[in-house]
Amino acid sequence: MYRFSNTVIGFLNLFTLLASIPIIGAGLWMARSSTTCENFLQTPLLVIGFVVLVVSLAGFIGACFHVACALWLYLVVMLFLIAALMGFTIFGFGVTSKGGGVEVPGRVYKEYRLQDYSPWLRKRIQDPRYWNTIRGCILGSKTCEKLASWTPLDYMQRDMSPIQSGCCKPPTACTYNVATTMMTQDPDCYRWNNAPNLLCYECDSCKAGVLEDIRGNWHKLSVLTVTMLVLLIGIYSIGCCAFRNTRRAETDYPYGENRMTKVRPRWDYHWWRWLHDRREQLY
Repeated sequence: MYRFSNTVIGFLNLFTLLASIPIIGAGLWMARSSTTCENFLQTPLLVIGFVVLVVSLAGFIGACFHVACALWLYLVVMLFLIAALMGFTIFGFGVTSKGGGVEVPGRVYKEYRLQDYSPWLRKRIQDPRYWNTIRGCILGSKTCEKLASWTPLDYMQRDMSPIQSGCCKPPTACTYNVATTMMTQDPDCYRWNNAPNLLCYECDSCKAGVLEDIRGNWHKLSVLTVTMLVLLIGIYSIGCCAFRNTRRAETDYPYGENRMTKVRPRWDYHWWRWLHDRREQLY
């Protein structure tokens, strides 16, 4: 029974080893695609796939072939993975704790304000490098084309996703007539354009809609990240038992390394026995 942990770790790492192959394949397939959104996900997928492959291979070899150094490497990397996932989970909850939509009187949908989100997210989304990539993703998904056939009654009765609410229309409070052009309005009212490739893609409301979409997806993903964290801690505990079993197998002693000093006495023991015998002879 004391080899049970080695068997469990071996099967678990064989499963994760096979699971890493489709992840790497998906990353390589995205590298050949010309779509901006898919290229945006390519690097994280390849990194995750190769890390899982190397860690699983080390754990499988160490557990099944009793290679202590491979299991030691496996446990060290697993410890870093647990710490990184724990830090990532806490950080994610911290930056997505703020936000949420604002109710619009007489409408089903909500509108979103950029200042309601965390400073770190606002800084990232306002960086032109990141925003140009995300803007290309929204255009490629043709999200706003679904609203092109809506009637005024549809805008009153139908709901919208955060991206549709922020990127596909101007803020509801905007007014476009001669009598009110001199009034102070939301800056997004002046960024709006009827052109299908412009719309409100440069509006703060569009960036806020993207952050709200990320926030909602993160809260859904948080269940998976917490589950993975608990699973990794359990696997790490079994891996520690497997490492101990492997060390025992290397010593050829079923209950651990034989540390009894009397089996192989030290040099001073022989001198003590000689002195003791001489004393017995004298007295």
